[in-house]
Amino acid sequence: MNKDFITEEITKSMRAKDKARLSVLRLVKNEIDAKEKDRKHEHTDEEVVATFKKVLKQTSETLEGSQKAGTNPERTAALQEQVDILTAYLPAQVTGEELRAVVDRVLQRTDITEKRDMGKAIGMVVAETGGNCDKAEVARLIGARLS
Repeated sequence: MNKDFITEEITKSMRAKDKARLSVLRLVKNEIDAKEKDRKHEHTDEEVVATFKKVLKQTSETLEGSQKAGTNPERTAALQEQVDILTAYLPAQVTGEELRAVVDRVLQRTDITEKRDMGKAIGMVVAETGGNCDKAEVARLIGARLS
């Protein structure tokens, strides 16, 4: 996924009159443009995905707050729609047995046996999954296997 892809998706959303998707994509594109201006270089595909993840995380946190408050169901529904749109653009998360297999593989390959090396193991699992995993779940899985 790159910046040109986002521009194409914005155009498609305008033609389809999909205001929610258009709004989310413009938000991501604005984030990318701002970072490019600060860093003075074009975003790589990985940086574009990272920006999507950042916006997803921020939107998810806002959604959680809105759900806890429970005072504005329309806003909560709009935030949920934004989360769904952002999630659809991101690669699928590695979960369940597949994640356990990756954790086992990393621990066997590196001979990590103590909790003090947990951060290194988590980093390796995240790298192997391309960042498409829940880090808290990875930490829980690794912590259960280390002494």
